Amino acid sequence: MNQDFIRSLPGHERFMRDTWLHRIHVDPLLLLLLSLVVFYGLVVLYSAVNQNQALFDAQLLRIGLSFVGLIIAAQLPPRLYVRYAPFVYVFGVLLLVAVLLFGVKVKGSQRWLEIAGSFRFQPSELMKIAVPLAVAWYFHQRPLPPSFKDVIVALAIVAVPAGCIIAQPDLGTGILVAGAGLAVVVLAGLSWPWVLYAFLAMAAAAPGLWYTLQEYQRQRILTLFDPESDPLGAGWNILQSTTAIGSGGVWGKGLLQGTQSHLDFLPEAQTDFIIAVVGEELGLMGIILLLTLYLLVIGRGLYLAVSAESTFGRLLSGALILTFFVYVFVNMAMVSGLLPVVGVPLPLVSYGGTSAITLMAGFGIIMAIRTHKAW
Repeated sequence: MNQDFIRSLPGHERFMRDTWLHRIHVDPLLLLLLSLVVFYGLVVLYSAVNQNQALFDAQLLRIGLSFVGLIIAAQLPPRLYVRYAPFVYVFGVLLLVAVLLFGVKVKGSQRWLEIAGSFRFQPSELMKIAVPLAVAWYFHQRPLPPSFKDVIVALAIVAVPAGCIIAQPDLGTGILVAGAGLAVVVLAGLSWPWVLYAFLAMAAAAPGLWYTLQEYQRQRILTLFDPESDPLGAGWNILQSTTAIGSGGVWGKGLLQGTQSHLDFLPEAQTDFIIAVVGEELGLMGIILLLTLYLLVIGRGLYLAVSAESTFGRLLSGALILTFFVYVFVNMAMVSGLLPVVGVPLPLVSYGGTSAITLMAGFGIIMAIRTHKAW
């Protein structure tokens, strides 16, 4: 809808100014849409964890903390994000180096730092915000579209943390972090011929990159093309997830009635493969409903990004919402057998706290950029 038309509606500006949510720098519509996604996710999660109350209560606590993170992030004026962006980035890179040196290894991956012997956190999650923040900071006082030199510097800002994360190894998170930073570069006005050249360069480098992958990562890529070659091993995840989605039909078997997840055929049903639970129990219509909610969140986020008052705000907001889109796309494509399994959770639906807190903090930053007028 035309922005001038919206502003001409009687009482529109007064309503936005007088809404108590707007006074605490929260966008009411975006908050409502996020709440609907979270509520939908909690309903599905309750079934995915087999009605395990302890796990469900733990997720409720994490969701509550994520909303607190959103509110806090929304209170900070954009000028503070500009001022401290490089410091947050450097701090995050130092944490990633600490992970490689002193991190806790779990299931063959060294991704966590442990504090006081019990509390663990994953610094790579911080970089999903710190990297686009740093790239937007670099571009905001430079002429756009960026020069070749500025693009090279921006790519270096992206490459350092992404490389550290992939070395853990955590290919999925590394891709998301790199994608968040590259989104800022593209939104800054990078010409499409250069984007095409970049894709061609990546395609040319693919054979060499193949030998840098871990053995299990190569196996996941090979399994994508022929999961039936190892149905009880590497192909198990894809076969069971696609079976679960297909068995739900149009309307699903009914909430709490799934067999693939409740009989433990479906791996990681409450985390990476939770969309298969949606497909089995709520069917095609359940997936369409969730996709609709996601698209509404993305649409509202893009509107807020376009209406930002500064280059920094537009670049950062646009990159954060595009990162959210990549989360959704990669997870659903992975579970559907269209992409290799890379361990990317379904945003605000999968079980887990760090990812939810990071995503909601990102939405809080978008709201702060939209509602704070003074720079």
